[in-house]
Amino acid sequence: MRGLSGKVLIVTGGAGGIGTALCQRFVEEGSVVAVFDLNGEAALALAEKLRSGGGKAGGYAVDITDADLVESAVAQVERDLGAVDVLVNNAGWDRAAPFLDTDPVLWEKIVAINLTGPLNMHRSVLRRMSAHGRGRVVNIASDAGRVGSSGEAVYAACKGGIIAFSKTLAREMARSRININVVCPGPTDTELFRDFAGPGERGEKLKNALAKAIPFGRLGQPNDLAGAVCFLASDDATFITGQVLSVSGGLTMAG
Repeated sequence: MRGLSGKVLIVTGGAGGIGTALCQRFVEEGSVVAVFDLNGEAALALAEKLRSGGGKAGGYAVDITDADLVESAVAQVERDLGAVDVLVNNAGWDRAAPFLDTDPVLWEKIVAINLTGPLNMHRSVLRRMSAHGRGRVVNIASDAGRVGSSGEAVYAACKGGIIAFSKTLAREMARSRININVVCPGPTDTELFRDFAGPGERGEKLKNALAKAIPFGRLGQPNDLAGAVCFLASDDATFITGQVLSVSGGLTMAG
Protein backbone atom coordinates (compact mmCIF):
# COMPACT_ATOMS: atom_id res chain seq x y z
CA MET A 1 0.00 0.00 0.00
CA ARG A 2 1.19 3.52 -0.69
CA GLY A 3 3.03 5.55 1.88
CA LEU A 4 3.81 2.96 4.56
CA SER A 5 7.46 2.29 3.71
CA GLY A 6 9.73 4.01 6.21
CA LYS A 7 6.87 5.24 8.38
CA VAL A 8 7.26 4.87 12.14
CA LEU A 9 4.34 3.14 13.87
CA ILE A 10 3.32 2.29 17.40
CA VAL A 11 1.12 -0.78 17.86
CA THR A 12 -0.21 -1.27 21.39
CA GLY A 13 -0.85 -4.82 22.52
CA GLY A 14 1.53 -5.67 19.73
CA ALA A 15 2.95 -8.89 21.15
CA GLY A 16 -0.11 -11.11 20.92
CA GLY A 17 -3.05 -12.08 18.72
CA ILE A 18 -4.18 -9.36 16.36
CA GLY A 19 -1.32 -7.11 17.46
CA THR A 20 1.34 -9.54 16.29
CA ALA A 21 -0.37 -9.96 12.92
CA LEU A 22 -0.47 -6.17 12.54
CA CYS A 23 3.20 -5.75 13.41
CA GLN A 24 4.21 -8.45 10.94
CA ARG A 25 2.14 -6.94 8.14
CA PHE A 26 3.44 -3.41 8.72
CA VAL A 27 7.03 -4.68 8.60
CA GLU A 28 6.21 -6.41 5.31
CA GLU A 29 5.03 -3.02 4.05
CA GLY A 30 8.41 -1.53 4.98
CA SER A 31 7.28 0.30 8.11
CA VAL A 32 9.33 0.77 11.28
CA VAL A 33 7.34 -0.75 14.14
CA ALA A 34 7.41 0.01 17.86
CA VAL A 35 5.81 -2.93 19.66
CA PHE A 36 4.12 -1.73 22.87
CA ASP A 37 2.98 -4.44 25.25
CA LEU A 38 2.46 -4.92 28.98
CA ASN A 39 4.53 -8.08 28.56
CA GLY A 40 7.88 -6.49 27.88
CA GLU A 41 9.68 -9.78 27.24
CA ALA A 42 7.15 -10.71 24.57
CA ALA A 43 7.46 -7.26 22.96
CA LEU A 44 11.25 -7.55 22.83
CA ALA A 45 11.06 -11.10 21.47
CA LEU A 46 8.69 -10.09 18.68
CA ALA A 47 10.83 -7.08 17.78
CA GLU A 48 13.88 -9.35 17.58
CA LYS A 49 12.00 -11.79 15.36
CA LEU A 50 10.93 -8.97 13.05
CA ARG A 51 14.49 -7.67 12.84
CA SER A 52 15.86 -11.14 12.14
CA GLY A 53 13.55 -11.27 9.14
CA GLY A 54 14.97 -8.03 7.79
CA GLY A 55 12.48 -5.63 9.33
CA LYS A 56 12.97 -2.59 11.54
CA ALA A 57 11.35 -2.82 14.97
CA GLY A 58 11.76 -2.10 18.65
CA GLY A 59 10.06 -3.65 21.66
CA TYR A 60 8.83 -1.66 24.67
CA ALA A 61 7.28 -2.68 27.99
CA VAL A 62 4.39 -0.26 28.43
CA ASP A 63 1.42 -0.12 30.78
CA ILE A 64 -0.92 2.07 28.74
CA THR A 65 -3.11 2.74 31.79
CA ASP A 66 -0.30 4.88 33.25
CA ALA A 67 -0.14 8.27 31.49
CA ASP A 68 3.40 9.04 32.70
CA LEU A 69 4.74 5.69 31.49
CA VAL A 70 3.04 6.21 28.12
CA GLU A 71 4.65 9.63 27.74
CA SER A 72 8.09 8.23 28.59
CA ALA A 73 7.70 5.33 26.17
CA VAL A 74 6.57 7.53 23.27
CA ALA A 75 9.50 9.87 23.88
CA GLN A 76 11.83 6.85 23.84
CA VAL A 77 10.39 5.69 20.51
CA GLU A 78 11.14 9.11 19.06
CA ARG A 79 14.74 8.84 20.24
CA ASP A 80 15.14 5.28 18.99
CA LEU A 81 13.14 5.23 15.75
CA GLY A 82 12.06 8.77 14.87
CA ALA A 83 8.85 10.79 14.93
CA VAL A 84 5.68 8.68 15.11
CA ASP A 85 3.66 8.69 11.89
CA VAL A 86 0.96 6.14 12.78
CA LEU A 87 -0.63 5.01 16.04
CA VAL A 88 -2.58 1.76 16.19
CA ASN A 89 -4.46 1.37 19.47
CA ASN A 90 -4.95 -2.38 19.63
CA ALA A 91 -4.44 -3.36 23.29
CA GLY A 92 -7.55 -4.73 24.97
CA TRP A 93 -8.74 -7.03 27.72
CA ASP A 94 -11.99 -8.46 29.05
CA ARG A 95 -13.41 -11.07 31.37
CA ALA A 96 -16.79 -12.40 30.26
CA ALA A 97 -19.68 -12.49 32.73
CA PRO A 98 -23.27 -11.25 32.95
CA PHE A 99 -23.19 -7.65 34.13
CA LEU A 100 -25.00 -8.37 37.40
CA ASP A 101 -22.32 -10.93 38.27
CA THR A 102 -19.52 -8.35 37.99
CA ASP A 103 -18.28 -5.74 40.44
CA PRO A 104 -16.65 -2.27 40.36
CA VAL A 105 -13.14 -3.71 40.73
CA LEU A 106 -13.54 -5.59 37.44
CA TRP A 107 -15.22 -2.58 35.79
CA GLU A 108 -12.29 -0.35 36.69
CA LYS A 109 -9.77 -2.74 35.16
CA ILE A 110 -11.76 -3.15 31.95
CA VAL A 111 -12.22 0.63 31.62
CA ALA A 112 -8.57 1.34 32.41
CA ILE A 113 -7.26 -0.95 29.67
CA ASN A 114 -9.89 -0.45 26.97
CA LEU A 115 -10.75 3.24 27.37
CA THR A 116 -8.33 5.13 29.60
CA GLY A 117 -5.30 3.47 28.01
CA PRO A 118 -6.17 4.56 24.47
CA LEU A 119 -6.92 8.07 25.75
CA ASN A 120 -3.43 8.20 27.25
CA MET A 121 -1.93 7.06 23.95
CA HIS A 122 -3.89 9.62 21.93
CA ARG A 123 -2.89 12.50 24.17
CA SER A 124 0.80 11.69 24.02
CA VAL A 125 1.03 10.89 20.31
CA LEU A 126 -1.41 13.44 18.91
CA ARG A 127 0.37 16.37 20.52
CA ARG A 128 3.44 15.35 18.55
CA MET A 129 1.55 14.63 15.33
CA SER A 130 -0.23 17.98 15.58
CA ALA A 131 3.10 19.79 15.82
CA HIS A 132 4.18 18.07 12.58
CA GLY A 133 0.83 18.67 10.85
CA ARG A 134 0.34 15.06 9.83
CA GLY A 135 -0.42 11.57 11.13
CA ARG A 136 -2.74 8.59 11.16
CA VAL A 137 -4.54 6.83 14.00
CA VAL A 138 -6.33 3.51 13.67
CA ASN A 139 -8.29 2.43 16.72
CA ILE A 140 -9.18 -1.24 17.13
CA ALA A 141 -12.61 -1.24 18.76
CA SER A 142 -15.05 -4.16 18.48
CA ASP A 143 -18.41 -5.00 16.99
CA ALA A 144 -19.42 -5.42 20.64
CA GLY A 145 -19.33 -1.61 20.72
CA ARG A 146 -21.58 -1.37 17.66
CA VAL A 147 -24.23 -4.02 18.30
CA GLY A 148 -23.61 -5.26 21.87
CA SER A 149 -22.39 -8.62 23.12
CA SER A 150 -23.89 -10.64 25.96
CA GLY A 151 -21.44 -11.08 28.80
CA GLU A 152 -19.35 -8.09 27.72
CA ALA A 153 -21.38 -5.10 28.89
CA VAL A 154 -18.57 -2.95 30.26
CA TYR A 155 -16.17 -3.97 27.49
CA ALA A 156 -18.84 -3.05 24.92
CA ALA A 157 -19.35 0.29 26.66
CA CYS A 158 -15.63 1.01 26.38
CA LYS A 159 -15.47 0.04 22.72
CA GLY A 160 -18.57 2.08 21.94
CA GLY A 161 -16.85 4.95 23.71
CA ILE A 162 -13.77 4.53 21.54
CA ILE A 163 -15.95 4.75 18.43
CA ALA A 164 -17.59 7.98 19.61
CA PHE A 165 -14.26 9.39 20.81
CA SER A 166 -12.64 8.63 17.46
CA LYS A 167 -15.37 10.37 15.49
CA THR A 168 -15.14 13.45 17.70
CA LEU A 169 -11.36 13.56 17.60
CA ALA A 170 -11.40 13.09 13.82
CA ARG A 171 -13.31 16.38 13.62
CA GLU A 172 -10.95 18.14 16.01
CA MET A 173 -7.77 16.94 14.28
CA ALA A 174 -8.85 17.29 10.64
CA ARG A 175 -7.31 20.75 10.26
CA SER A 176 -3.99 19.25 11.37
CA ARG A 177 -4.32 16.66 8.58
CA ILE A 178 -4.51 13.80 11.07
CA ASN A 179 -6.80 10.94 10.07
CA ILE A 180 -8.52 8.97 12.81
CA ASN A 181 -10.49 5.84 11.93
CA VAL A 182 -11.78 2.70 13.62
CA VAL A 183 -11.67 -0.99 12.76
CA CYS A 184 -14.17 -3.22 14.57
CA PRO A 185 -13.31 -6.92 14.61
CA GLY A 186 -16.12 -9.41 14.86
CA PRO A 187 -15.51 -12.73 16.66
CA THR A 188 -11.83 -13.46 16.08
CA ASP A 189 -9.88 -16.53 17.13
CA THR A 190 -7.50 -14.96 19.65
CA GLU A 191 -6.53 -15.62 23.25
CA LEU A 192 -9.07 -12.98 24.30
CA PHE A 193 -11.84 -14.85 22.48
CA ARG A 194 -10.76 -18.18 23.96
CA ASP A 195 -10.89 -16.65 27.44
CA PHE A 196 -14.37 -15.33 26.65
CA ALA A 197 -15.61 -18.64 25.27
CA GLY A 198 -14.21 -20.68 28.13
CA PRO A 199 -12.50 -24.08 28.08
CA GLY A 200 -13.69 -27.50 26.99
CA GLU A 201 -17.04 -28.42 25.49
CA ARG A 202 -18.72 -25.12 26.37
CA GLY A 203 -16.08 -23.14 24.51
CA GLU A 204 -16.27 -25.38 21.45
CA LYS A 205 -20.06 -25.09 21.33
CA LEU A 206 -19.89 -21.30 21.42
CA LYS A 207 -17.18 -21.23 18.77
CA ASN A 208 -19.15 -23.55 16.48
CA ALA A 209 -22.38 -21.58 17.01
CA LEU A 210 -20.67 -18.33 16.07
CA ALA A 211 -19.05 -19.91 13.02
CA LYS A 212 -22.49 -21.01 11.83
CA ALA A 213 -23.89 -17.50 12.38
CA ILE A 214 -21.11 -15.83 10.40
CA PRO A 215 -21.95 -15.77 6.66
CA PHE A 216 -18.37 -16.74 5.76
CA GLY A 217 -18.75 -19.80 7.98
CA ARG A 218 -15.77 -19.28 10.26
CA LEU A 219 -14.34 -17.08 12.99
CA GLY A 220 -11.99 -14.32 11.97
CA GLN A 221 -8.25 -14.82 12.17
CA PRO A 222 -5.79 -12.11 13.28
CA ASN A 223 -4.46 -11.78 9.72
CA ASP A 224 -7.96 -10.89 8.52
CA LEU A 225 -7.61 -7.53 10.28
CA ALA A 226 -4.19 -6.59 8.96
CA GLY A 227 -5.19 -5.43 5.49
CA ALA A 228 -7.95 -3.15 6.74
CA VAL A 229 -5.70 -1.55 9.35
CA CYS A 230 -2.83 -1.07 6.89
CA PHE A 231 -5.19 0.51 4.38
CA LEU A 232 -6.45 3.08 6.88
CA ALA A 233 -2.86 3.82 7.94
CA SER A 234 -1.68 4.26 4.35
CA ASP A 235 -1.72 7.11 1.87
CA ASP A 236 -4.51 5.27 0.04
CA ALA A 237 -6.79 6.49 2.86
CA THR A 238 -5.64 10.12 2.85
CA PHE A 239 -9.19 11.50 2.49
CA ILE A 240 -10.85 9.07 4.92
CA THR A 241 -11.41 10.07 8.54
CA GLY A 242 -13.98 9.47 11.27
CA GLN A 243 -15.06 6.15 9.74
CA VAL A 244 -15.83 2.76 11.30
CA LEU A 245 -15.08 -0.44 9.39
CA SER A 246 -16.38 -3.79 10.60
CA VAL A 247 -14.31 -6.89 9.82
CA SER A 248 -16.67 -9.68 10.79
CA GLY A 249 -17.16 -12.04 7.85
CA GLY A 250 -20.59 -10.45 7.32
CA LEU A 251 -21.93 -11.14 10.83
CA THR A 252 -22.67 -7.45 11.44
CA MET A 253 -23.11 -6.17 7.91
CA ALA A 254 -26.20 -4.15 8.86
CA GLY A 255 -26.18 -1.01 11.00
